[in-house]
Amino acid sequence: MIEDKNQERTSLEKLGEFGLIDHLTKDFSIQHESTLTGIGDDAAVLDFKDKKTVLSTDLLIEGVHFDLSYMPLKHLGYKAVIVNLSDIYAMNATATHITVSIAVSNRFPLEAIEELYAGIALACTKFKVDLIGGDTTSSTTGLLISITAIGAANETNIAYRKGAKPNDLLVVSGDLGGAYMGLQVLEREKEVFKVNPNSQPDLEPYSYVIERQLKPEARNDISGLLQEMGVQPTSMIDISDGLSSEILHLCKNSEVGCNLFEDKIPLDPTVISACEEFNIDSTMVALSGGEDYELLFTVAQADFEKIKGNPNLSIIGHMTQASEGAHLITRGDTKIPLTAQGWNSFKA
Repeated sequence: MIEDKNQERTSLEKLGEFGLIDHLTKDFSIQHESTLTGIGDDAAVLDFKDKKTVLSTDLLIEGVHFDLSYMPLKHLGYKAVIVNLSDIYAMNATATHITVSIAVSNRFPLEAIEELYAGIALACTKFKVDLIGGDTTSSTTGLLISITAIGAANETNIAYRKGAKPNDLLVVSGDLGGAYMGLQVLEREKEVFKVNPNSQPDLEPYSYVIERQLKPEARNDISGLLQEMGVQPTSMIDISDGLSSEILHLCKNSEVGCNLFEDKIPLDPTVISACEEFNIDSTMVALSGGEDYELLFTVAQADFEKIKGNPNLSIIGHMTQASEGAHLITRGDTKIPLTAQGWNSFKA
């Protein structure tokens, strides 16, 4: 819950918009030489010299993208930054700056917003990005967070959704499905709490999947890893809406097809165990669950020897001619068309 009845509450009205901004951002420090001017002027001034700039924005809305009955505000602040940085890393770029805009209702005291910004600050420190601006305003519908992430890359290193060729290998970082199963656990415990507010759930067996949902990590390590191996991705995307949706994005933009092999999809044992408990197919969770924020990319066949056996990466398929379409090859060697069944915020 967002409110502790015994905690002192400071009304945001006392500070006003600019006082609130000053209060929340006073301890953020500048980490990049490219930040010429950050917070405190009409606009930030950045200087990337000979690098290309990449930029991405996400909007998170209470009741649509997060539930404060089980999402701590500090975790929310951290996750809000992560989901934006992931888009920058999906361009094979380095994230350098963010802007943060929030709209809050009067049920949130200053102390709650401080918690939110503590999570934002933690993400900025861990991923070495500068907070350089944003906006604050009031809301009649709860909490809204909009973050813009900015990054830089050499032009030759940038990876787009287009660029994959037939016979390219399909590769994914980490493991999949954890975030979705963490959400299932949290939603189940929320319903139990409604019936019995005195219940104390044992969440220890689900710690991995819950962390994947509440505190995901963006894969800022993959770009450097690929450079060390001398591998340039031919296309790349992050997994926010589910593996099948992201594969279809690569296929559409690159004008290719794909064969994805079910037995190659990386699943953590705790995800498999949770799927069995909830009677959910683990492959479907990986395909449609979303919010894993791993990176999905393609590389040329010639790079196979460079990446095979790397513990951070799994080769899960290969691209084909567009005319062949995108398919899942099951463990029983059945070919099933891939469909986009991941997150859709406009779905009723």
